[in-house]
Amino acid sequence: MSATARLLNDDEEVVVDLHPHWLHFTAPVVALLAAIGLGVVALRFESGSLLATVFGWLSIGVIAVAALWTLARALTWSSIHFVVTDQRIIYRSGWLTKSGIDIPLERVNNVVIRQGILHRLFGAGDLVVESAGESGQQRFGHITSPSRVQNIIFEQIRAGQTTAGAAASSDVADQLERLEGMLRRGTLTRGEFEVHKRRLLG
Repeated sequence: MSATARLLNDDEEVVVDLHPHWLHFTAPVVALLAAIGLGVVALRFESGSLLATVFGWLSIGVIAVAALWTLARALTWSSIHFVVTDQRIIYRSGWLTKSGIDIPLERVNNVVIRQGILHRLFGAGDLVVESAGESGQQRFGHITSPSRVQNIIFEQIRAGQTTAGAAASSDVADQLERLEGMLRRGTLTRGEFEVHKRRLLG
């Protein structure tokens, strides 16, 4: 069973399941490129010279740090799930220590996109979900195609509202039918029937 499947209720369906955008790796990759640059500089000095030795060891040290940093980012990346289902928004992260957020779609008031220039160029961004929960506002970073995800969330909210409205209408119709049956059987008077009918219809 996948990590996402274990998060779901029996009647829940996944609509979006994302790891962070690859911009999540920007910082360690920049560090790795800087280390390679130091190595190139070291090659320009006379072999065996002090500067060549200093720049050589410095580049090796930065490469080692960048490699470990990249590995840590990869582990973090693989543990992060941003999931939209037909019922809620789910966020999980962490291998050894887990953290998570669940926001029912019925409590979502708004979804805001925040993108810098770099994010816009590469199709990433942050989503800020405003909800009726205690936190009020929750930010999710490095979301791939945030506009598409925003639209999907709104579509699922509308679908849920439509389903709830249809269920409510069906329930009212069923109750009216039962009241009419009681009226025909004489269990209710016409006056009582009209009172109950007005209450059902609001």
